[in-house]
Amino acid sequence: MIKISFHGGVEGVTGSRHLLSVNDKQVLLDCGLFQGRRGEYYERNLTFAFDPARVNALVVSHAHIDHIGDVPNLVKKGFKGEIHCTLATADLTAIMLNDSARVNQADVTFVNKIRAKHGEPALPPLYELKDVAPALALLQGHSLNHPFDILPGIRGIFRVAGHILGSAITVLDIDDNGRKISLCYTGDLGRENLPIIRDPFQVTAADVLLIESTYGNRLHSDIRQAADKLADIVNKTVKRGGKLIVPVFALERTQELVHTLHLLRMANKIPSIPIYVDSPLAIDATDIFRAHPECFDEETIELMRRTEDPFGFRELHYIRTAEDSRKLNDMEGPMMILSCSGMAEFGRILHHLRNNIENPRNTVLIVGYQAENTLGRKLAEHRKEVPIFGEKYKLNAEVVVFDEFSGHADQRDLLKWVAHGKWKKIFIVHGEKEAAAAFAGILKAQGYADVNVPKMGESFIL
Repeated sequence: MIKISFHGGVEGVTGSRHLLSVNDKQVLLDCGLFQGRRGEYYERNLTFAFDPARVNALVVSHAHIDHIGDVPNLVKKGFKGEIHCTLATADLTAIMLNDSARVNQADVTFVNKIRAKHGEPALPPLYELKDVAPALALLQGHSLNHPFDILPGIRGIFRVAGHILGSAITVLDIDDNGRKISLCYTGDLGRENLPIIRDPFQVTAADVLLIESTYGNRLHSDIRQAADKLADIVNKTVKRGGKLIVPVFALERTQELVHTLHLLRMANKIPSIPIYVDSPLAIDATDIFRAHPECFDEETIELMRRTEDPFGFRELHYIRTAEDSRKLNDMEGPMMILSCSGMAEFGRILHHLRNNIENPRNTVLIVGYQAENTLGRKLAEHRKEVPIFGEKYKLNAEVVVFDEFSGHADQRDLLKWVAHGKWKKIFIVHGEKEAAAAFAGILKAQGYADVNVPKMGESFIL
C-alpha cells in the first residue's frame, strides 16, 4: 500500500512536511519550520504528528527554512536516515541551519528580557547549535538530472525548480512489489526569466503531482519591469534623504537584489549611495552562490565574464559583526539596508525596523511573500501600528510591496506548467486556503478530475 499524509505546508505556506508511506517504508518530503504567532511557533515545531524514528529517509526540495528548518528537531526525536538534496542545497543547508540555531538563541534571549519586564516566564530556544551537527552528518548531495537510490524500490531524480539556488523538483519512481507509480513534488516552483538561476524544468508526466500554490490566485507584475521599478523606489527615497529598509531572504532574494542594483549602478540609473547587506547568513550564502555557477543562467555567466563578480561593486558593503550592524542605526540617509529575515520575524531586520519605521522619510520595501500573522504581512498591510519585540511602533515610513522578484510561480505560471504534463492525481499544497482553493478550482474546470486540497493531517491512499 502507498499512502501520503500531509503534516505541514497545507492550509498555509510554512512548515512543509509530506510523509510518503510505501508499506513499511517512510519517506518524508521536506521538514520545514512553521512561521507565525510565537506561541503556535513553538508548539507546532516541537511536535511531530508521526514518529521521526520510523522515517527511513528525508528528501529536501531546497534550503529555505520553511522547508528545512525543523530538521534538527527531527533528528533529536530519533530520525537516523539519509537526507537527500542537491549539491548546492547541501552547502546552503549547513549555513542555514547553523544560522537558524544562532538566531533562535539570540532572539529568545532578547524576547526573554522583555518577558521578564512583564513578569512572564522565559522561553527556551527551539534548538541550539549543538543540535545542528548531527543533522548535517546525514546530508547526501546529488547532482541535478542524475537518478539516485533513496530506499529499496524508491529512486529519485532532481530537476531544476528555478526558485532559489539548488532548488529542485523531485521525481520519485516507486516499485511497490511490482506495482509501479511515479510521484512529482515541485517543492517551490520558480518563474521564467528570474535573475541569476535557470528556468524551471518541465516535467511532462507522473501519476501523482504535489504542486505548490503560493500565488495560485494571483498574478505577478512583469519581471521585465523590475529593474526600472526598483530604480524609481530608490531614487524617491534618496530624494527624501531617507533610508530604504528591505527585509530579505538570505537565499536568492538578497543575491537577486544585489545583482539588479549592480546593473542599475553600471547603467547610472541610481545614484551612488551606500548599500549594506547586513546579514552574516546572506554573506555566507553569496559565497556559496559563487561556488555553484552550474546553477546560473546564461545572462549571469556573461556578467561574470565581464565583471568577474556579479555580487560585488563599489557601493556595496557586507556587514558581518553585530557591532557594525548597530552602527548603521546612527548613520544618516540616504542609504539602503538589506537584512534578514525575509518575513521580518527574526534577525537583525527587527532592529532596523524598530529604529526606522517611525520616520516618514524612510521606505520599507517588501520583496517577498509574507505569511499570515508575520510582521512582514502586517507591514505589507500598512497597519498603523506593528509589534516588534513585544512593543508597539507607529508605521510612519512609506511601505512599498514589490512582487516583481517573487521566486514563486504565479497563477499563470502554475497553470502553464501543469498544462505541459500528464497527471492522474493532483494535490495542491503550500498555499493559503484561498489561493489553494482558487488554483484547484481552475484545474477542475480545465478537466483535471482528481484534484485535492489536503487539510492538515489528512492522508490519501495512492
